[in-house]
Amino acid sequence: MIKKQICMIGAGRVGRLHTTNLVQHAGERAEIVAICDPKQETAQKLAADFGVAHTFASLADALDRHELDGAVITTPTFTHCTEAISALRSGLHVHLEKPMAMNLVECRKINEAALAARRSVQLGFMRRFDDDFVAAEELLRSGEAGRPMLIKSLTHGPGLPPAWANDLRTSNGILAEVNSHDLDAVSWFAAAEPVDIHVRAANFKGAERGVVTDNFYDTIVATIGYDSGALAVVSGVCPVDYGYDSRIEVVTTNGLVQVGDTGPGGLSVITAGSGVSRRSVYASWQTRFADAYAREMIEFVAAMDGAPVRVGLSEGTRAVALVLAGTLSLLENRVVPIAEVMRSDAVPSWQRTPMGTY
Repeated sequence: MIKKQICMIGAGRVGRLHTTNLVQHAGERAEIVAICDPKQETAQKLAADFGVAHTFASLADALDRHELDGAVITTPTFTHCTEAISALRSGLHVHLEKPMAMNLVECRKINEAALAARRSVQLGFMRRFDDDFVAAEELLRSGEAGRPMLIKSLTHGPGLPPAWANDLRTSNGILAEVNSHDLDAVSWFAAAEPVDIHVRAANFKGAERGVVTDNFYDTIVATIGYDSGALAVVSGVCPVDYGYDSRIEVVTTNGLVQVGDTGPGGLSVITAGSGVSRRSVYASWQTRFADAYAREMIEFVAAMDGAPVRVGLSEGTRAVALVLAGTLSLLENRVVPIAEVMRSDAVPSWQRTPMGTY
């Protein structure tokens, strides 16, 4: 079997995670032959740790040296459109980390590039690959539990994200960088299309941790209405300091479906630094979704051979639309119809600042 040749674009935490899973779980079918990152020291460290021979500052440089089949893109959100289009136009299949892009203009461009190239794009919504989340969705689709009425999803992150992710201009805030997973999950479980969204936010820890970016928030609650009549509540806090926390609950016409816990064995009380618990709390997203991340890379390699993509461009675009409508709701303090942002062909006003480099 000829192994698929893959380029890792981005050598940070997520790039390292995906590199580990490709090597350990898909190594018989795929090989990472190049690592791209403008921070060459970071790229070289990752390459050395996994025996990858070549590092480059950009995908264009890698393509001058290698025949590639696919790219895994883990760079900051404001680079996703450029990197994804470059890979697709070069004939590569793409795994693209969430959020898909900064805005719907960029989403459309990625969609067009994928259609023209006839290549697969898999979105990095790892909850779609988690056994418990998948089982819950299958139960909901079976009708055994009844129809979803109220869906509540939360993500609490243990620490502040990178500086670029604290700024609406380069990330759309934690609604995008943390809660994109929730926005995708509640839509997946609802099996319906979002109609409108209302978002409220607060900032409890930013000042004490040196974050002075305009419109920064570390706590958020979003309510979403769906065309099925179902309602969803998404909450996010980052940082929470006690650990990583991802859970979802669905109240149905015939019962209750719950997914996730704060740790492998649950807990009683947790306070930052001195909590009391029955078992340890998940330390990070890498720990909580370890199996899902491995399956994500296994399925990406399969997609390069023609297997269907579990979660792709339509889901990625929907999540970005919810982020944009939610951010508009936050800034203007009103309920925003999703159709309002879907009709727009303009870059949102808060993004009209030149993007930097990462």
